Parts: sequence; C-alpha cells; structure tokens
Amino acid sequence: MMQVTPVPAFTDNYIWLIGNTDNSGVAIVDPGDAAPVLDALQRMAKQPVAILITHHHRAHVGGIDKLLQAYPGLPVYGPANEAIPHLNQPLMEGAEVHLESLGLRFQVMELPGHTAGHIVYYGEGSLFCGDTLFANGCGRVFDGTLHDLYASLQRIAQLPADTQVYCTHEYTVDNIGFAKWVEPDNPALDARLEESWALLDEGHPTVPFELGREFETNPFLRTHIPEVIAKAEEIAGRETHTPADVFAVLRIWKDTEYD
Repeated sequence: MMQVTPVPAFTDNYIWLIGNTDNSGVAIVDPGDAAPVLDALQRMAKQPVAILITHHHRAHVGGIDKLLQAYPGLPVYGPANEAIPHLNQPLMEGAEVHLESLGLRFQVMELPGHTAGHIVYYGEGSLFCGDTLFANGCGRVFDGTLHDLYASLQRIAQLPADTQVYCTHEYTVDNIGFAKWVEPDNPALDARLEESWALLDEGHPTVPFELGREFETNPFLRTHIPEVIAKAEEIAGRETHTPADVFAVLRIWKDTEYD
C-alpha cells in the first residue's frame, strides 16, 4: 500500500516522500532543500530509490545536488523540456514511471502553464502536481501562458473526483481568502476555512486534498458558475465570452490585487 509523508521545507513548501508499507524505499518529489529530506530519511530509516521533479524552479530542484552526494546513482526523473539538474530520466506526455522496488506506477501528464514544461505524476489514486493546482487555487504563470494553465487545470478536472492531490505549498487558507473575494456568499468556503484552520492548529497540513472538493470551492475550477462569471465581468469591466476568459481575469486579478 502506498504511503506518502510530507517533509516541510522553507516557509510553506512540502517535499513528498512516496513509499509503501512493505519496505523502506521512498521516492522523493520536488526536493527544493536537501537538509530536511536527509533528516527525514535518517529519522524514518528510509532509503531513497528515485527523485521525481515536476518543474525547474529552484524551490523544487535545489536539493538535488546534495541528495546525490549522499546517495549517488539515484535516477532523477523530470520534464524533458526543462533544464533540471542531473536529469537522467527525461519524461514527456504519456510516459510511465515504474518504481519497481515500491510496486508503484505513475503516468506522466504534461501540464504547462506555471512553467512551459511542467509535468505531473498520476497513479495509485493520487496526483503529484507540483505548482499547477493548489487547494482552492492554482499556480502563477511564469514562463507558460494563461491559456496553457487553464487547459491544464481542465485536464486535471477530468480525473476521478476521489483523486488525492499532493501539491507542494501550504497555501490553502490564503487561497480561501481570495476565493471569498470571488464568491463571498459561498458557504462551502466557510466550512473549508474552518476545517483548514483546525488542521493547522493541530500541526497537520491541509494537503493532500480530494479533487472533488475543489469543484465546490476553487474559483479557478468554477469559471462556468454564474456567480464567478459575474465577479470576473465586474472586475474586467466587460463581458467575458468563455470560461478560459473568466479564468484569465481571475488569475490576473489575484496576481495584481491580492498576492
């Protein structure tokens, strides 16, 4: 059975250790900092078998060098279309990552937007999505495009509703704040906020989260909802013509007024 452990890093990052209950091996997802990973491996008596990278940002790749110094020869999986340090297993759409020693398989999806070559890993009822989708939010656009990010989120939305989503930042409460700007009368947001604070107060992360819940609270997946459309048109001062247009208005608004 798959077992996933969060390793907190920096101020709000999560580095994920993917293992199972049958052996001590783990795959490391997006190690931006080696120190907390090395501490966790030693404390948990785990042995890394692979590094999985979603995109090139330093907060996701910065620990690769030191991890390879400590564990030479680890395979480093990542997007073929981005410059990833020590990448030796380049991946493109439709590739499969078979972590044989863990008995786990993941399908690779190319989901650009946050970055131009961003990939995600989907399998075992779980999605390791880097900075594409967050609880109640989504990533900024850097070297991708708004159109690409919208299309990528729509692909994620087609996955089973019970998919467990492992994003890489603790942004949930902040994202709910923006979502309430968009839909101040959405009662699901109040319930989600209360639940999130309860988890954080007890020292637990708010992620992973179930994909299906996002359709109730994430404005970037609710761009077809009349209230969300109305708010986007109010902010833009014009009519919007497609859900993708609504998405672009909301993402730019968040970038310029909220963050």
